[in-house]
Amino acid sequence: MRLSLLGLALTTTLCAAPYAAQAQAPITIYCSILEEQCRVGVAAFEKATGAKATMVRKSTGETLAQIRAEASNPRADIWWGGPGDSHIQAAEEGLTVEYKSPKLPELHDWAQRFAEQAGYRATGTYLGALGIGYNTKVLESRGLPEPKCWADLLDPKYRDEVQVSDPNSSGTAYVFLASLVQLMGEDKAFDYMKTLHKNVNQYTKSGAAPVKAVALGETGIAIAFMHDMVTMIAEGAPVKTLAPCEGTGYETGSISVVKGGKNTETAQKFVDWALSAEAQKLVGSDLKIYSIASNKNAPVSPDAPKLSEMKLINYDTAKYGSVAERTRLLKKWDAEVKSAPK
Repeated sequence: MRLSLLGLALTTTLCAAPYAAQAQAPITIYCSILEEQCRVGVAAFEKATGAKATMVRKSTGETLAQIRAEASNPRADIWWGGPGDSHIQAAEEGLTVEYKSPKLPELHDWAQRFAEQAGYRATGTYLGALGIGYNTKVLESRGLPEPKCWADLLDPKYRDEVQVSDPNSSGTAYVFLASLVQLMGEDKAFDYMKTLHKNVNQYTKSGAAPVKAVALGETGIAIAFMHDMVTMIAEGAPVKTLAPCEGTGYETGSISVVKGGKNTETAQKFVDWALSAEAQKLVGSDLKIYSIASNKNAPVSPDAPKLSEMKLINYDTAKYGSVAERTRLLKKWDAEVKSAPK
């Protein structure tokens, strides 16, 4: 009798072992916010939940390409960060799945509207306005005026002084492209970008690269999200940032659950955690990140860009995140802007 019970217990234990191992398997997070935010956030999630997670940090465009390439055998469970346009494209391509977090009622109206537009396959975690940043010492040393408007950046005086990322790999740059089209109309926007091309010294892979370059004085002017440039200012860089006088667009930074991921239940827990006020404070104001958190209860730094003081366009995330529109605009940008002679 005793041996039978022992055998039964052993059999039960062995049968349960694979399930226990599966439950303990780490989720894989593809992260498109800043490296430090990714690392701090993943560590905090593990501590708060006891779950394990691995993280890969890549730019928005690179992440979308990787998730697409892995669609038949997904390696990621979560895509965290990056402008919502790309997340909507992923949703449209069937690369992500619907998830309505219980945290949704805690979010600002703009984040809830975005989630609805995305069919709940993506949810907004932060908002950031696009702007111009410039190194005051670099411009002063070269006798260059401080820009105030998009139009100012076309001045031949700024030749090789402007740095912006490539919209094929960077969500930041795609927001720039789509914002200009909405602000100026497509023909004028492409005329603008072709003229600006003569003043661009480099199209970087990541949207964060121009921010770092302008802070280090490697370029005089950067086009990027204003909250990233405020972070450089807080760290003592001689940088100023502004929303251009004509108006500007913005990103709705997002999070999505990858379709076919191996750990969907834990992935959903990560979404719930990432949408909480505590998490957004931790990877936001606590790290001197100055974007606007989507949770109503998360603090906003007094140094964060003041959205109420800007001319923000009514950014159409649904349209410009669609596969057809995004593909068309990127193809046109490659043909007419990037390949244009200097």
